[in-house]
Amino acid sequence: MAAAASFTDRPGALEITRRLAEICGPPFARFAGPADEVAGRAARWVAVPGGPHAAAEVLRLAAAHQLTVVPRGAGTKIDWGAAPAQVDIMLDTGRLAGIWHEPQGSPVAEIGAGTPLRAVQATLDRTGQRLPVDAPSPGATLGGVLAADEAGPLRHRHGSPCAQLVGVRYLDAEGELVSLGAAGTALLGRAGPAGGRAAGGGAAGGGAAALFGAAQVPGLDVARLLCGSQGGLGVLVSATMRVQALPASRAWVTRPVWTPLEVHDLVRAVLAARLDPAAVELDLPVTVPLPRRRVHPDHPSVRHRPDHPSIARGSAGPAAAGSLVVLLEGGPADVAERVERLVALFGPEAVVGHAAPEWWGRYPFGPGETALRIEVPINDLHAAVYALRDAAGAPVPVRGSAGIGTVHAVLPGSLPPGRVASILAAVRGVLLARQGRCVVVAAPAPVRRVVDLWGELPTLPRLRAAKDHLDPHQRLAPGRLPGGL
Repeated sequence: MAAAASFTDRPGALEITRRLAEICGPPFARFAGPADEVAGRAARWVAVPGGPHAAAEVLRLAAAHQLTVVPRGAGTKIDWGAAPAQVDIMLDTGRLAGIWHEPQGSPVAEIGAGTPLRAVQATLDRTGQRLPVDAPSPGATLGGVLAADEAGPLRHRHGSPCAQLVGVRYLDAEGELVSLGAAGTALLGRAGPAGGRAAGGGAAGGGAAALFGAAQVPGLDVARLLCGSQGGLGVLVSATMRVQALPASRAWVTRPVWTPLEVHDLVRAVLAARLDPAAVELDLPVTVPLPRRRVHPDHPSVRHRPDHPSIARGSAGPAAAGSLVVLLEGGPADVAERVERLVALFGPEAVVGHAAPEWWGRYPFGPGETALRIEVPINDLHAAVYALRDAAGAPVPVRGSAGIGTVHAVLPGSLPPGRVASILAAVRGVLLARQGRCVVVAAPAPVRRVVDLWGELPTLPRLRAAKDHLDPHQRLAPGRLPGGL
């Protein structure tokens, strides 16, 4: 941290610290500490604004001094993706929290970006509702989930969290507060720092349709572009999300599996049976523990994990078989009828439970490991898993949504970067012909520096156009997006 600390002696550093304290309050602005880093890149300051207008002031201060800003929620995915080129101000969204509008019986709710997802679900549960969102990161905030476009088992029926997005309020690189509907049209106009200046059109108000052409790129509007952008296109303040009634009944039906080909056949049978599953999840463990790099127990990426602080352990114990688990939701009689049909399809090895398996909604990887996300048409998922095994020279843990062809896999963090690169090249070569892709979600710093995290990305020119349009001076999380954007 010597290099990070040396900046405090530079002219203007103390003045910026004083201004951040004025904006956020003295307890909520400080010089960054050892745990305040993004994918290994140390921050200079940490600011925790108390509301949208204070956050806007932080961004305007950054713009005035040509400083970069990287948003942080709970920090559960702070090591995902590429390291930013520079982190001057880490903008912590922890005080941008709360369910701000929840009319009785309304199908939507506006939720502060810094609100922990668990708190949102607990609040909605009291009214018999939920968000159809179950991101695996323990302690994750809604803003962090959207910024990473992180989805759990319920994505099978409901899609990613961004599919539940109705509108957003976000801050652009100049500190302007913008309110948008999910179709990219301004809901409240383009609001200035006092919320009273309306200017129809503008960078966001004009909509991404003007930027990209709605006919050519359906769905690539500004609101949805913020999903998965890692804070590189705007700082999310709040999101208006769809809510739904809690299911009256839930059942998990488990079937042991041994091979990817067996999984392929079973998934096809489940989908052909029209059972309307809420989730179809696969867990294929390995029998050899994987070494894990020790991570500082106070690092935000591990602080909320169930296995904290024992992060340096190996993987969970050996397993004789994997599991294919189908979640059925609905009315009690309807669920019971579908469970009966699914048990008949799975055969005598099927087990019915009313609680999820221990591994349900958890990633197969931990801090310090190389985490991969494989996306492929479901008919080719088994080929992708076999290709990964062949390239790695041994089975690797695989877990995820087999019903839609999206799973995560893990490689030991001790693998040399060159070896990881060769595995990726082999797997991507197989996936290319199957309209699939393999993304490096997280990896140790030496691996991140060597490998191509994203692989071929046809939408990169459009993403570049969006970055140039929304953040032309590269102030927001520079380098976090594909292509070094």
